[in-house]
Amino acid sequence: MKLVRFGEVNAEAPGILDADGNIRDLSGVVDDIAGDALSDEVLAKIAALDLSSLPVVQGDPRIGACVGNVGKFVCVGLNYSDHAAEAGMPVPKEPVIFMKATSAICGPNDGIEIPRGSVTTDWEVELGVVIGKHAKYVSEEDALTYVAGYCVVNDVSERDSQLHRSGQWVKGKSADTFGPIGPWLVTREEVEDPQNLSLYLEVNGHRYQDGSTKTMVFGVAQVISHLSQFMSLQPGDVISTGTPSGVGMGQKPQVYLKPGDKIELGVEGLGVQKQVTYAAG
Repeated sequence: MKLVRFGEVNAEAPGILDADGNIRDLSGVVDDIAGDALSDEVLAKIAALDLSSLPVVQGDPRIGACVGNVGKFVCVGLNYSDHAAEAGMPVPKEPVIFMKATSAICGPNDGIEIPRGSVTTDWEVELGVVIGKHAKYVSEEDALTYVAGYCVVNDVSERDSQLHRSGQWVKGKSADTFGPIGPWLVTREEVEDPQNLSLYLEVNGHRYQDGSTKTMVFGVAQVISHLSQFMSLQPGDVISTGTPSGVGMGQKPQVYLKPGDKIELGVEGLGVQKQVTYAAG
């Protein structure tokens, strides 16, 4: 299934894509694509619906983040060896974890705000993982059963704040609009192997990132199991699993986002995001 949230900011309604690509309104079935609605039981209930009985959403509504009420936005750093190399950092011996403020979350096609004074705002296409049930001390063997679904994430990053402001990566990762998520939450049964998905990112039509989740240092199951040793994971928590090489910081010479740039990114089977950057007021 491809679940979606549509409508104005902070007033999104739940929906599902039908076989023709139409959004069908799920408002009469669940309140939101969030929390308990991400459980195996509720997802099975949605899967059993006759979608033709649900109202078709008319027009061209804004698409919101594909999961609502996110409790934690956890990210994995340097999780592709080629990206670690371009960043000039060693491949980590265990997952490098940092948090991204949930206030950074926005829709997949919303504009990206370049912070005041920033000249080093960068891009990172990533595979996102949405947790479906409480996870604590989870084994790698069982880890994927805790996944509700997968999505596209752009881990937008302000490099100067990330790398030169007291070593706190979260400072460079958490500006408003720095967390586009979606367009869809693709439920886990549709993703046969999360370690075999291509992903790409383009800026102004130039392809900078073109990679595969095959080359992750720590796979999705390893990351979930590892995180669950340090914190419990809750339904709706989002894990962004790292980016392959090709970020702006790694170009020679370096390339960073400026107002008016057009970004397109996608992960195989999970949809495409399109964003235009603008300067903070």
